[in-house]
Amino acid sequence: VQLQASGGGLVQAGGFLRLSCAASGRTYTSAMGWFRRAPGKEYEFVAAITWRGSSTYDADSAKGRFTISRDIAKNTVYLQMNSLKPEDTALYYCAAKRSFGIPNKASEFDYWGQGTQVTVSS
Repeated sequence: VQLQASGGGLVQAGGFLRLSCAASGRTYTSAMGWFRRAPGKEYEFVAAITWRGSSTYDADSAKGRFTISRDIAKNTVYLQMNSLKPEDTALYYCAAKRSFGIPNKASEFDYWGQGTQVTVSS
């Protein structure tokens, strides 16, 4: 599975961005998710969605502001980010998971995209 993330950029606090992650290759996955990594910090779970049932999981930091969705026909997952804050600044990665189970641990994801930078200015 190859993952291509896009949609990052520079935005002012309170603004919005929509990240996309297109999957190609052998695209069987149980779930896809978004993680982020700020300089000097560990990977942080943001949101995930199961591929078949479209169950979603959100980190506390994302609840009420971020929405994850997927388009099966396009093999693409999206992350709509609203009300962005400076602390959301990070490199955002999309990832795909083959095994079943709650998809919120980076160590359980098998495939990773290259990351897209999100910078929120105050």
